[in-house]
Amino acid sequence: MDSVYSRLRWQLFIGIFVGYAGYYLVRKNFSLAMPYLIEQGFSRGDLGVALGAVSIAYGLSKFLMGNVSDRSNPRYFLSAGLLLSALVMFCFGFMPWATGSITAMFILLFLNGWFQGMGWPACGRTMVHWWSRKERGEIVSVWNVAHNVGGGLIGPIFLLGLWMFNDDWRTAFYVPAFFAVLVAVFTWLVMRDTPQSCGLPPIEEYKNDYPDDYDKSHENEMTAKEIFFKYVFNNKLLWSIAIANAFVYLIRYGVLDWAPVYLKEAKHFTVDKSSWAYFLYEWAGIPGTLLCGWISDKVFKGRRAPAGILFMVLVTLAVLVYWFNPAGNPAVDMAALVAIGFLIYGPVMLIGLYALELAPKKAAGTAAGLTGLFGYLGGAVAANAILGYTVDHFGWDGGFMVLVASCVLSVICLIYAFVGERAHHNDKLKQATI
Repeated sequence: MDSVYSRLRWQLFIGIFVGYAGYYLVRKNFSLAMPYLIEQGFSRGDLGVALGAVSIAYGLSKFLMGNVSDRSNPRYFLSAGLLLSALVMFCFGFMPWATGSITAMFILLFLNGWFQGMGWPACGRTMVHWWSRKERGEIVSVWNVAHNVGGGLIGPIFLLGLWMFNDDWRTAFYVPAFFAVLVAVFTWLVMRDTPQSCGLPPIEEYKNDYPDDYDKSHENEMTAKEIFFKYVFNNKLLWSIAIANAFVYLIRYGVLDWAPVYLKEAKHFTVDKSSWAYFLYEWAGIPGTLLCGWISDKVFKGRRAPAGILFMVLVTLAVLVYWFNPAGNPAVDMAALVAIGFLIYGPVMLIGLYALELAPKKAAGTAAGLTGLFGYLGGAVAANAILGYTVDHFGWDGGFMVLVASCVLSVICLIYAFVGERAHHNDKLKQATI
């Protein structure tokens, strides 16, 4: 049994890692096409609204489809969402009407965002069923860099497409979509459902690692009503980190989505240089995420909020450097962007992990979906639409004021979460001594 469990866990980890990286190939590639769309006459604000459709749909889908994923086989759920996202991007690449109006772009990006929402919950369901609570901090932090791998590859893949197809900017859409289809097929081949579906015992029994509130009923599938009202809506700590997530995501996507436009307009970067900057931002998040996970586990003994506070304070400093560095110093801009990427993905990972730990495993997808709902509806939509219109009316200085304010508010929310986390921990200690 040990060899089967070990083999399947490696197989599943590769499946969710490669699969989720594939999702990012067709999630953030629209940003690389935005400078070309601006040249065609679209305003930054209008494109921000269109791009905001992804975040609106993704936030809703991650929450609602997360509930569906809690009762679905991730093998089919993960693969189907990625394949459908790729089809939307093929429309952008080969259908002229798709980029002919803001309305068409909004509708297609909304559909893409909805299909994208099928990725995280399916991966979360897999991790809580195949890795025990004591293993989960490490495994989630390693898995979480998948979106840095996928997001970072968009820039080089776009440059490859420009080289292969005579500088056709629409390769930003159809070349990543082609690779996403290949990943979807691979994911379908390697993924499996729960250990029990493979003739193995639950992970808690296999590792003898039971959560404090565990009982055998946690192995039973729950109704949607039970998940929502018993374990999600009444969970105060879950709500506190969901609000913090909104500000973290505003910074994450405010910097990422507008990097190609900001670097071209304010810092006079060329297309190839801004594409590599995009790549570096994403890949810098890999060691940053791993370090943040290690700090939260080893230094703060499994407490997530203190590590999040530390990283967000440092993000604030990096954003200020990115803002005030004058044009003509590309090395400083690159370093600041790398620093933001290195630091911001740690809190993103911690909040997702914390959500998984605050609910039973049969409700994990929905719990993570709530934080995603706030992150994308409250944060990413603001990063796309509000930031776009702010820059149109108040320049890039106005946009950076929004980012810095979000940094400060995220720290305040995480401090509030830290207080709640300590109270929750102390209550558990008191109950254990009774």
